[in-house]
Amino acid sequence: MKIATQAHLAGETDLAGFRAESRELLAQQVHPDNVQWQMGRPAFAELFTAPLPAAASRPKGVPRAASAIVPASFLRLCESVVLHRDPERFGLLYRLLWRLVHEPDLRNDPADPDMMRAQHMAHAVRRDIHKMKTYLRFQPLDQAQVAYYEPSHHVLEAVAPWFLRRYHEQPWAIFTPERSVRFDGQKLLFAPGMARERVPKEADSAGWLTCLQDVFRPAPAA
Repeated sequence: MKIATQAHLAGETDLAGFRAESRELLAQQVHPDNVQWQMGRPAFAELFTAPLPAAASRPKGVPRAASAIVPASFLRLCESVVLHRDPERFGLLYRLLWRLVHEPDLRNDPADPDMMRAQHMAHAVRRDIHKMKTYLRFQPLDQAQVAYYEPSHHVLEAVAPWFLRRYHEQPWAIFTPERSVRFDGQKLLFAPGMARERVPKEADSAGWLTCLQDVFRPAPAA
């Protein structure tokens, strides 16, 4: 009985970790069927953030020998698919990467079931980002704007820079069940999410202020 290789990621949207693990797995010729992807929970400290990085000429997660084979379109596909909520997304992406390296004609087969599944997942993520941009509404407080939203996928980090560009004149915070983000006037800070039952009523300024203080409480000094 073959023992599965464990591939460890820092969190639900760890694209850099996926690239690094994929590089090692490909270098060792580990078949996709023999990989188990494990996701940890990100450590929430004060974070500067930016949009997801664009694909470079040789991504960190793809070996030099494979980078000439894997099309840039696949790397862009990965950026969206890792944000999907499907727990099998990393396994799917590594299987596609393996096949693109060993089956170069795959890039010319739009009807391939694996590729179609990944494309559908990417479309769902893009639609979820668009909906969040369209339907999220801030409510004003004395010192900030706040909003609560429940995205379908792990899109908060990807969409936060858009809100920063659009609402950069005043501090704000967005709470979701999974993760929260706050613009303090200078940078974006990420923190744990907030359950819906904790959401204050719209006019409860004191309740919202308590949520801000509780969720974005500074981490204790080491």
